[in-house]
Amino acid sequence: MGMMAETGLKADGTAGPDQGATRPWWQGAVIYQVYPRSFADSNGDGIGDLRGLLAHLDHVASLGADAIWISPFFKSPMDDFGYDISDHCDIDPIFGTMADCDAVIARAHELGLKLIIDQVYSHTSIEHRWFQESRRDRANPKADWYVWHDAKPDGTPPNNWQSVFGGPGWTWDARRRQYYMHNFLSSQPDLNLHNPEVQEAIKDVARFWMDRGVDGLRVDAANFFMHDRQFRDNPINREATAPKRPYEFQSQIHNISQPENLGFIEDLRRLLDSYPDRFMVAEMGEAPFDMVADYTLPGKRCHSAYNFSFLYHKRLDAGVPRRIIGGWNQAAGGAWPSWTFSNHDAPRALSRWGGDVPPPALARCLNTLLVSLPGSVFLYYGEELGLPQARVAFEDLVDPEAIANWPHTLGRDGARTPMPWAKDAPNGGFSSAKPWLPVDQRHLPLAVDVQSADPDSTLSVTRRLLARRRAEPALRWGDIRFRPPADPVLAFERTHAAGDLLVVVNLSGETAAHGVGDSADWVVAEAVNGADLSGTTLPPYGALIARRG
Repeated sequence: MGMMAETGLKADGTAGPDQGATRPWWQGAVIYQVYPRSFADSNGDGIGDLRGLLAHLDHVASLGADAIWISPFFKSPMDDFGYDISDHCDIDPIFGTMADCDAVIARAHELGLKLIIDQVYSHTSIEHRWFQESRRDRANPKADWYVWHDAKPDGTPPNNWQSVFGGPGWTWDARRRQYYMHNFLSSQPDLNLHNPEVQEAIKDVARFWMDRGVDGLRVDAANFFMHDRQFRDNPINREATAPKRPYEFQSQIHNISQPENLGFIEDLRRLLDSYPDRFMVAEMGEAPFDMVADYTLPGKRCHSAYNFSFLYHKRLDAGVPRRIIGGWNQAAGGAWPSWTFSNHDAPRALSRWGGDVPPPALARCLNTLLVSLPGSVFLYYGEELGLPQARVAFEDLVDPEAIANWPHTLGRDGARTPMPWAKDAPNGGFSSAKPWLPVDQRHLPLAVDVQSADPDSTLSVTRRLLARRRAEPALRWGDIRFRPPADPVLAFERTHAAGDLLVVVNLSGETAAHGVGDSADWVVAEAVNGADLSGTTLPPYGALIARRG
C-alpha cells in the first residue's frame, strides 16, 4: 500500500511484528455498521432503538469486530430516516434517551468495542432551530447560516443544480422571498459552511460527542460541505450512460467538492487530535480516488475514507478488486483506505452480485474476500448472516429514494429490513410488534439462533474469518500483491514481516482452476466452501487463506 506517514510502514508497505501494538486501533479494523431502526426493538413499537442495540452488543463482540458504527439516532423528523437532523446533540425519542446512548457507549467499551457515530455536517433538517431562525428574514443572526440566493429575473432558481433525490437543488421560501439550496431532499437545507460561525457551531457538535466518549466520527457526505461562491451552472455530464435522475445528467463541479472543504476537514482533524485515540472517516460516495486521497492526507485530514467503489458494481469478477485496489494505490499518496461491499444506501452485495436467488456459498466467499482486503473494512449488519436483499412491496416502501425510483432500482429499503435474531419468534425476534419494514420470510432460516448452532454457517465462517484477520498481521497491515489474472479466480498475497499469506477466491458458481502453481509452498489456514490446494481446482465460490509453509 506504499509509504504511510501515519503508520510507520516501510516503503514496501511492510512492518515488523512488534509494530502492531503501537498502531492506532482503526488501522486494519473490522467496523460493524448498525442501522439502528432495523437492529433490535426493545419497546414493542416496531422500530429498533438504543436499548435493543445495547441488548445485542454481545453479538457484535462475538463476531470479533473491532468497532461498531451506528447510523444516525439523533433528533429528526425522519424524512430521510435520521440523515435530516433537527438537533445534533439530542436523541430522537424513537431511539431512546441520552442515558440509553451513554449506556451503549459504556457497554461497547466494556466489550472492547470502539464506537463510531454518524455526523451529518453538510445539511440539517428544515425543522432545525438554526434553519427556523435563518428563514425568518434576511437580517437575523443566522441569516447567512444556510445557502440562500435570489431568484433569476424570471423567478426560476439561481442555477441548474439538481438534488441527488430528484428535481432542482433549490426550493423557494416565501418568508425570505429567496431560494435555499439542498443537495438532497427539500427538507434538508444545506448549511453555509463558508461561514466561520457555522464552522464553529459544527465543531461544537463534534466536541459534544467526543466529550461523551465516542471513539470516532463517520463524516457523512464529506465532499458536500461547500458550494461554489459564484453559483455557476454545472456542466453536462458527457459520460453519463442511461441516467435515471436529473442529478446524473450533470458533472457535480460547482455544487460540491470545493477546495475550501479541505481546510474545514483539517480543522476537524485538529479538534479530534486534541482527544486521545480518536478516528475520523470521510464518506466520499463515488468521488474519484485522487479526490478521496485529498480528504485523507496523512496526519492532516481524515484518517481514512469510506467510498462506494464496490457498492455500485453490478457484477463482481476477478478484475474488479484488482482495478479498485490498484487505482487506490496509484492515487492514495500514503492514505489509509476503508472498504465495504454493502451499506444502507445500496442494495445488499449478495443480491447485487448473486442475482434473484443468490447461493449461500457466495455470501461466505464475499466475506472471505472482504476481510482479506488491505486497509480497514466495514461489515454491514446482516452480512455475517448472508442476508440477500429483502423483497419489499411498493405499498410497504418508506424511503423517498426507493419510492421515487421504483421499480427501476432495488432501492434502499430492501437493504434496511429487520435483523433476524430467532427463526421461530414473531418477526424474527426483532420486535413483538409489526416492524417498520417487513421481515423477508427468506431471512428467517438465516436467523442468528439457527446459524450459531451450525459450524458451517455463514455466521460461523465469518466469526472464524474475523478471528483470522485479528491474528494475522499480514491481513490487518500488510501490503498486497496480486497474482497474474486468472478470472474467475482472484489470487493475491498479503505480505508482512511477521509472515505472508495467500488469498485465493473463486468468484464463480462453477469449478475453476486455482492457478496456484507453487501450492506446495502454502499451508491452508482457512478453507471456505470446501476449498483446498491439494488438487488443481476450487469448488464453486471456494475461497481460502493460506500461510507460507
